[in-house]
Amino acid sequence: MDGLKSKWYIWECLIKEISISMEYIHTYLRKTRSEFQRQIGEFGHYCPVCLALQNHLVDCSETASLMYAAEYNRRYFKMCSTQHLESFLASPDQFVSPLCPRPLPEADLLPKKLTEAEVRNRFPQQIEMKGFCPVTYLDGKERYEALVHGSMEFAVEYRERLYTCETKQKQYKFLSAPEVYWDLKLPSKVPPLCEPIPLTSLPTLGYLEQVRNTPNSQMNCSISAHGCQSKLFFFLPTAFNHSSTEHIRQMYKKKLASFEENCALIPYLSSLMRADYKLPSELPVDFDFKMKKFLALRDSPKAKSANLA
Repeated sequence: MDGLKSKWYIWECLIKEISISMEYIHTYLRKTRSEFQRQIGEFGHYCPVCLALQNHLVDCSETASLMYAAEYNRRYFKMCSTQHLESFLASPDQFVSPLCPRPLPEADLLPKKLTEAEVRNRFPQQIEMKGFCPVTYLDGKERYEALVHGSMEFAVEYRERLYTCETKQKQYKFLSAPEVYWDLKLPSKVPPLCEPIPLTSLPTLGYLEQVRNTPNSQMNCSISAHGCQSKLFFFLPTAFNHSSTEHIRQMYKKKLASFEENCALIPYLSSLMRADYKLPSELPVDFDFKMKKFLALRDSPKAKSANLA
């Protein structure tokens, strides 16, 4: 580049040259991946070294990089690690046909991951083992304590059956060796299902019971408040019935406000009327007014009706 030009000119030239180089690199990678897909070997994206040495199905398709890929006899093979790549390059004949000890199973016998949406779309097909994780159960020597529910997040399919695993690591173990875990039998006694039940699906009495037992629930607070303030007029409506008209609700809200004000008279007067006598000048200004109001409640028609009841 001409160094006598301005720095802006040099910068534009650099950007142009780098863009051309990056386009070449992207084109090369795109063609390489396309060629890899066309010339992929008999094991597809599964590591042939894992299958030959450990009888494990290790799917490398989620790794976009071709760092561990190798070419042999004009075919491409993909390994899972540097160590297995070196093993393949050292003696490729023992990992491919006809000398490989284990061929790749047929496509319908290969396990695969499922998303939660894919599992739900398979309804009404049921999950095998009642949703318990087969890997946890077998690795736990098929004991009752090893019966742990799997998660829909780690679902797998094998031989047209659905399974859920406890963790991602357990899902990987199932996918690596599905023949080991796919046909387990549950004991006659299993832990109860722990699926959450929506409160709205319960009968009316069950719904009220559950909501009442929920700490700090709106119904719990309302009932507690009503119990604390219903000493005088326990029959007064709550004034919050949404099936009533706005006029009716406003009328009873006013009655409720008056009711709460009257209920507050008892603790107020009892706090001032102690054993020690106080001069009228020592009492609050509104003491006489609230005392007369409290005594007037005794003679009200509602109070007499409550006493008769």
